[in-house]
Amino acid sequence: MEWLGAPGRWSGDDGIPVRVLEHLGYTALAVLIAAVIALPLGAVIGHTRRGGLAVVGVANGLRALPELGVLVLFVLLLGLGLLAPTLALVLLAIPPMLAGAYSGVAGADGGAVDAARGMGMRERQILLQVEVPAAVPLVLGGVRFATLQVIATATIAAYVGLGGLGRYIIDGFALRDFPQMLGGALVVAVLSIVVELVLQGLGRLVTPGPDRLRLRPARPESDPVPTREARP
Repeated sequence: MEWLGAPGRWSGDDGIPVRVLEHLGYTALAVLIAAVIALPLGAVIGHTRRGGLAVVGVANGLRALPELGVLVLFVLLLGLGLLAPTLALVLLAIPPMLAGAYSGVAGADGGAVDAARGMGMRERQILLQVEVPAAVPLVLGGVRFATLQVIATATIAAYVGLGGLGRYIIDGFALRDFPQMLGGALVVAVLSIVVELVLQGLGRLVTPGPDRLRLRPARPESDPVPTREARP
């Protein structure tokens, strides 16, 4: 607590607000790149029902990769800079997003999909208007899980000379400054909780309700509206 409350801890280039913004920047970049790759791929595979076993295998394989080892490999191949840690974090974020998009689309109500085909909708329309809205909860769950994983792991960026909250942990370890290490880890934990709450709130706002997922074929204006026969 003394370290967190020290003069200058919340201001300057090495202050906690600046490190938090750097940390969120690394996280947002990796999550965005992973989403562009994983979400369309998972949705297409879930719609066609082809390649499901490959999705599971790739997801499990990427989850088994050690992040620090992958980072060192990329640094050896690409050199120091932002690219190596970003690629390592992207590989970490892809599996939950890919699995969430695939499971959500593949698990869409078969009756609604068949009804959409019977109404003459094209496959692209079925995917975007029927299956994707039904998959929103699982897709958002995958994005949320990936984001929290990346936030917790983005500390490795400091290992290659970048900023972020990992700077406190790496520098603290080098200097045997354990209050600094603990303070940095505590800030990472608090940031993860705050982001989790924000993403949960956004998920409730954008998740469609059941009434929005129903398919109602339009009734021609010339058709009479059926009425209930009067009973004596």
